[in-house]
Amino acid sequence: MGNDTQPAADQKKRLPLFLTVFLAVFLAIVLGGLFVKWVYFPSSFSPVTLSSDEQKELNKKLTFFGIQDEEAASHDPSEPLKPEAYSEKNAKREVLFSEKELNSLIAKNPDLASRFAIELSDNLASAKLLIPVDPDFPILGGETIRINAGIDVAFTNNRPSIRLRGISLWGVPLPNAWMGNLKNIDLVDEYGGEEGFWKNFAAGIAYLKVTDDQLVVKLNE
Repeated sequence: MGNDTQPAADQKKRLPLFLTVFLAVFLAIVLGGLFVKWVYFPSSFSPVTLSSDEQKELNKKLTFFGIQDEEAASHDPSEPLKPEAYSEKNAKREVLFSEKELNSLIAKNPDLASRFAIELSDNLASAKLLIPVDPDFPILGGETIRINAGIDVAFTNNRPSIRLRGISLWGVPLPNAWMGNLKNIDLVDEYGGEEGFWKNFAAGIAYLKVTDDQLVVKLNE
């Protein structure tokens, strides 16, 4: 009689253990799947929008660079523009952009609105980019891959300094050779001596600094 009841008792003891192991494995699979989906195949970013007052302030800053928002620039065609004499007297040459303002400018581009984002920290501009893979592409077709990049931004020796800190794919840093051996190379120092973009860029900047949540730019006369 005792021998018949012993297996049944052992089975009852093993049942909770089996359920515990099953739940643990199930949770591991679910959490692992969510991790892979979030890290390797992330969803789109939420585009940044500004309030009415924030947009007005940004429009003023864009005017500093000769750029006008389409809505702000719109006017009644029947009303001619008022002529005024050009003057640089008391002209402001420094402007500050917040991280939110920069991302709101990106959000105006439908192709980048939900796929590109910038983050600012001390002397570092970081970017996230989501790239959809063609549905016909093997294995990853129809998925979205994530690329992260970091650029060191500073102002040293009276000139801007721009260095590529690195690029990662799915969180894995790419080899320097795949980036043209440009990692940690000061692009202004490397190419600023030649005629072209970097020389003109450096010549036009009087001061440049990236801080937490802010980009400060001062132009030369």
